[in-house]
Amino acid sequence: MDIIKIIGIGLIALIIIVIVKQYRPEFVLYVSLMAGVLILTLIMDKMGAIIQLLTTLSNQTAINNEFLLLLIKITGIAFLTEFAVSICKDTGETAVANKIDIGGKVIMISMSIPIIASLLETILKILP
Repeated sequence: MDIIKIIGIGLIALIIIVIVKQYRPEFVLYVSLMAGVLILTLIMDKMGAIIQLLTTLSNQTAINNEFLLLLIKITGIAFLTEFAVSICKDTGETAVANKIDIGGKVIMISMSIPIIASLLETILKILP
């Protein structure tokens, strides 16, 4: 049960943060980063399995592998952006968090343009 490990790491980090914040608030960011890295490490195996399954399904269907790769990259950017935004908000830097969030969204939209263009071409072929 990986979720138990993830929740455990999160709760332990929360307890440490509450204690450390009273005495050395500058170390709270490091505790938060370490908890995030540990949790990301735990889910990497699951992400690899998901990517492998999607690749297998893509090879069995007529889905373009380039589009699958783009979708995986976009999903990774979304996860990393959310991670960075959460860290910024934890430290009270909401202005920086908002800029990172906007930047991530713009990059994700720009990366999805080939998929959108292909979808529109397919729709135009179907329509009379």
